[in-house]
Amino acid sequence: MTSIVLGDDHAVFAESLVSVLARQGFRVPALARSLTGTIEAVHHHRPDICLLGRRFSDGDGVGAICHIIAVSPATRIVILAADGDTDAMRKAVRLGAAGYVPKTWGVRRLVHALGRVIDGAVVLDAPRAGGGRSDVSEARRLAAHLTARERECLALLVEGLDTPAMTLRLGVSTTTVRSHVQGLLTKLGVHSRLEAATFAVRYDLVDHDQHGPEGRTRTG
Repeated sequence: MTSIVLGDDHAVFAESLVSVLARQGFRVPALARSLTGTIEAVHHHRPDICLLGRRFSDGDGVGAICHIIAVSPATRIVILAADGDTDAMRKAVRLGAAGYVPKTWGVRRLVHALGRVIDGAVVLDAPRAGGGRSDVSEARRLAAHLTARERECLALLVEGLDTPAMTLRLGVSTTTVRSHVQGLLTKLGVHSRLEAATFAVRYDLVDHDQHGPEGRTRTG
């Protein structure tokens, strides 16, 4: 079983990704939310792969590549990036990274990439640069098609809730929750709950006040 240490300071994304990786047959012995913690976890667990975010309060993930290799030379490092910094991608490869991929990749694509990395390949695909404001506008255009209940479900996905927890929170059936979730996935053009949560956080699509009484809808 391939072991992965995940280092990322975005709690929702990281915790969701750990769950996804576990369901895909990977072992995740540690999740760290700082560069220092990630290096310590890699040193302790000596994983096959270190999935590493770019931005931390204590530094840039690319700059930590040498430190991770020093404490665990056999660990393959894959950078999870949310920006289109191709210079950083080239630097990561020079420093010894085995991969540089977008955080917005779907589960299947990421799992495939991890398999290639374990087989010895280097996987590179920097997030598309230059989208900026047009990407935000497009994301909000897609989100405008969500119903009130779909928006509420999207906010719960961002919180990290699974289907049973969502049914309790919303007071509706499992079938209804699944229907709403499938609807929002289709409208946002994503393929998994993790992608939906990441998409919502990246483009600030969730109204953080919508869980109050005024934000609730009465029917499923």
